[in-house]
Amino acid sequence: MTLSHYAGNVPTVGTTSDMPESGRVNGSNYPEILTTAMAAEMLHVHVEYLRRMVREDRVPAHRFPGGREIRFLRDELIAWVRAQPGDDRSPSRQGESASPA
Repeated sequence: MTLSHYAGNVPTVGTTSDMPESGRVNGSNYPEILTTAMAAEMLHVHVEYLRRMVREDRVPAHRFPGGREIRFLRDELIAWVRAQPGDDRSPSRQGESASPA
């Protein structure tokens, strides 16, 4: 099945108030295939910034034939975010101390 097959069945989602307060990407509130606006909301970035990241091939994205429409696969974005370097600020890591002296 192609990505364009799914495009007509993409449901809308709520606002960022639907996101968990932990600030971590939680795709459970989002459909499997996302528009640019949905993906930007899920990633907590501005739509134009996300489009620039797509142009620079910095984020996984899929274009429709003709090149104008962009869609994102929720699970690909979640895996991409988790693969990014950075501090793990998850609640389970907050209480851990630095390496022993």
